[in-house]
Amino acid sequence: MHSLQRLLCAWAYPMAAASVFVATALAEAADLSVPYVPTPQVVVDRMLQMGKVGPRDYLIDLGSGDGRIVVTAAKKYGARGFGVDLNPQRIEEANENARKAGVTDRVAFYQRDLFETDLGDASVITMYLLPNVNLQLRPKLLELKPGVRIVSHDFSMNEWKPDEFLQMDAPGKYGGTDGQSDLYLWIVPAKAAGTWRWQLPLRARQISYELALQQTFQVISGTIVAGGKRVPIEKARLRGSEIAFSFTAEVDGAPLKHDFSGRMEGDNISGTATLSGAKVQSQVQWDAKRAAKSANRAARVPHRG
Repeated sequence: MHSLQRLLCAWAYPMAAASVFVATALAEAADLSVPYVPTPQVVVDRMLQMGKVGPRDYLIDLGSGDGRIVVTAAKKYGARGFGVDLNPQRIEEANENARKAGVTDRVAFYQRDLFETDLGDASVITMYLLPNVNLQLRPKLLELKPGVRIVSHDFSMNEWKPDEFLQMDAPGKYGGTDGQSDLYLWIVPAKAAGTWRWQLPLRARQISYELALQQTFQVISGTIVAGGKRVPIEKARLRGSEIAFSFTAEVDGAPLKHDFSGRMEGDNISGTATLSGAKVQSQVQWDAKRAAKSANRAARVPHRG
C-alpha cells in the first residue's frame, strides 16, 4: 500500500492504544518519506496461504511498500511477480529487500500508479488499500481471467462478497501495538450469464436441455427446461471457471435427478453429468454451448478520473 494510504487505513481503524502513533503519522502524512503502516509478517504469511500461492503463480501486489508480500511469495513459495507503489523510497527499500532475499531473478518493484498497471499476467493479486480504492479497482479486477485470486487486507468490495473471509490477530500492527486484521479472498468468476443448450443421451435417444442462467458476481441462479418442463436449478456454484448445479425434472413420466459439474471456456462448458432415478443410474459427458449472452448483474463503479 502507498505510504499515505496505509496511514489513512490506520486512521480508519483507530484503537485507543494506537491513537498517539496514528495522530503523529497523520500529522506528517504530507511527507511521503515518513514511516508507513506495514502488514505484519504473520498477516503476510496468512494472505499468501489464503491465496494458495505456489511456484506456478505470478503475483502482483498493489501498493507494495517495502515489498515483503512479493518477496515472501518468491522466497517461501517460489512464485514470481512484482509490486507497485508511488513512493520512490519504498521502491528502493523493496528492491533492496529482494536483493537480500536472493529473489531478484523472480521479482521487481516499480514506482507506478496502480490504476495504470497492467494486471493481465496475474494469477494472484494482493492489496492493502482504502475502501474507495478497492471499489474503483473492482471493475478492472472483474475483467481479469477467471480463476485469478484476489486477497485484500482489511477492506472489502461491498456488494462483491468474498469467497472466503478470515479474522486474525495481528501483532504489532499499529506501530508496536497489537491489532486485528480482516482478510478477504475473491476468485474472479467467469462470465456465465446467458442461455446454454445441450443434449444428453437417455435410453437410446437424446434429451434436450436449455438453461437460462443469471449472475451477480460469483452468485448464479436460473431455470432449466428439461423434458419439456421448466424447473429451477439448485445448489448452483461458480468458482472461477468451475460451475456446478443440480435439479430434478420429470423425464419420460418419472423424476430424474441431475447433478452437473464442468469447466467454462468462453461460450462452452465441458464436464460430467450424473443422472439418477428409479430406472436410470449413469454418468455421461456434458458439453454445452451458449446460445445467447445476458448482462451480469454486477454493480459497476466508475474508474477514478
